[in-house]
Amino acid sequence: MSTPTPYYKYHVFLCTNVREEGRQCCGQCGAQASRDYLKQRTKALGLAGPGGVRINNAGCLDRCSEGPVVVVYPEGTWYTYVDTEDLEDILQSHLIGGEVVERLRLPG
Repeated sequence: MSTPTPYYKYHVFLCTNVREEGRQCCGQCGAQASRDYLKQRTKALGLAGPGGVRINNAGCLDRCSEGPVVVVYPEGTWYTYVDTEDLEDILQSHLIGGEVVERLRLPG
């Protein structure tokens, strides 16, 4: 039996969770704007869609103290980031080049 081809080459989840009671969360770190940026960039570069890259919101990924966080599948590579330069590094190095960005990588 052959292994099916994945629908997306990379499926990227950015935690955008907001905790109403004020505890630390990715939403406090501009996570929604970061997700919007990464989604727009993948579309602009023609990477979005089947066989390419899918950018999604995620609820709490339970790594709040390390946030904001991103996880890239199918590898299950976890990242943290500070700004759009970090996101661009993940985009260019991992999603386009296939190389993990070690400086942003979280233990997985």
